[in-house]
Order: sequence, then structure tokens, then C-alpha cells
Amino acid sequence: MSAGCRILIDIGSQTLSLFGADGACIRRYRVSTARNGAGEREGSGCTPRGRHRIRAKIGGGAAPGAVFRGRRLTGERWTPAFAAEHPGRDWILSRILWLSGEERGRNRLGEVDTMRRYIYLHGTGDDQPMSVPLSHGCVRMRNRDIIELFELVPAGTPVEIVE
Repeated sequence: MSAGCRILIDIGSQTLSLFGADGACIRRYRVSTARNGAGEREGSGCTPRGRHRIRAKIGGGAAPGAVFRGRRLTGERWTPAFAAEHPGRDWILSRILWLSGEERGRNRLGEVDTMRRYIYLHGTGDDQPMSVPLSHGCVRMRNRDIIELFELVPAGTPVEIVE
């Protein structure tokens, strides 16, 4: 995909849309944003709104379901049985697209800094529902969907998050 694409995440509809350089929607995915709703404050557990960019792409070539902790592969792989052994764990799987806010005072710098809050687009366990806000602030996606999106967008891609 060429530079010039952009992503729109709609918290209200729990969807992520990928638009090409010509403005046409070329992919739409169901997602799961924050259980606590929209908000920018550090420690809020909310999904930040506004203009962002993909600052870093992490996990290219990792196996589907590969487990990350602190943005590093653990060598583990998610399965329903493995998840049952680790109840309550917030799974970050397959790929990470790390967001950075673009709006000073809204989602960049200080207590509202999206990147310092470690807000990602990432895969999650197959047992987790989509279209239901359940994350701790990140945007969760099906593993196959985050892998596809990861391959389609370059670092620097604009991401807008709206309610």
C-alpha cells in the first residue's frame, strides 16, 4: 500500500476503517476499544481520541498468536488452554502498531501522551469479543486482521480516533 493511506477508528461503532490514498475505504474491521470509554488521561484506561500516527510497527514475521510483553516477544503462543492457565491477563498478540498523538495538550505530551500511555493497535485472544469495548485503552483486533493491517500500512500512517 502506498503512503497516503489513513486509518479511522470509530469508538461508537467499534470499527476501524482503512482508506487508500484516493479516499476510498479498502478495509473495515471490527475492533474492541476501552471498557472505560474515550479519554486521554494517563491511568484512565480509556482510548484516546484525536489525530495520531503509527510511530512503530513491532512483530513483523511473528507467528499468529505470538505473545508480547513490554513490546517484546515472550516465546509463548496464545491458545485457549494457555489462556486458561493465565486468567485475567491482557493479551497483546501477533503484531503491535504503536500510536503517537499529534495534538499537543490533547493526546501528546504531559499527562495525555498516547505514546507514553503505550496505546497500541494489537491482536487479542480468539475468545475475546469484537464490537464490545473491553480493552484497557488499546484497540484490540482479531489476530488475522492486525496481521493484514500491519502488512498494508507503513509507519507514519495517520490514525484518527473519533467517538
